[in-house]
Amino acid sequence: MMKKPWLVVYSSLSGNTKSVGEAIFKILPEGSEIFPVEEAPSAEGYEKVAVGYWVDKGTADAKAMEYLQKTTNAKVFVFATLGAYPDSDHARESLERGAALLGEGCEVIGKFICQGRLSEAIMERIRQMPKDAPHSASPEREARWKAASTHPDEADFAAVQAAIKEVM
Repeated sequence: MMKKPWLVVYSSLSGNTKSVGEAIFKILPEGSEIFPVEEAPSAEGYEKVAVGYWVDKGTADAKAMEYLQKTTNAKVFVFATLGAYPDSDHARESLERGAALLGEGCEVIGKFICQGRLSEAIMERIRQMPKDAPHSASPEREARWKAASTHPDEADFAAVQAAIKEVM
């Protein structure tokens, strides 16, 4: 049986990861498919898979985590969005942790992470934390959220498309 070219799977809370997944899908060969993680088929039957998630507590969110762990024997491009700066240690580590969740026999063929706006619910939850909590709201954190509020943007979409083209 002939495999389909690409499968794009995304888990998105505020629409960021979905929009990055859609940017990837726009440049893929005919016959490729895109699904939210809740509806995604197995990676079996596809030449390559792009799996995206929003960063939650330094790794993939729970829905994406489950999908990544079930994905086996696949060539996988891992992508993610987060509120922190994409060149930060936190971003790099979050991407590595997500890729490390993949099941047996997977080959990571590429990775991409960019900033994304935080959902109001998450920002409000953080603002309600005690001020001495490790990840409580701070002026620095609020500034980072403001910077993230315009992402992902056209430059992010162009960057992820360039990364995908390298592994096509």
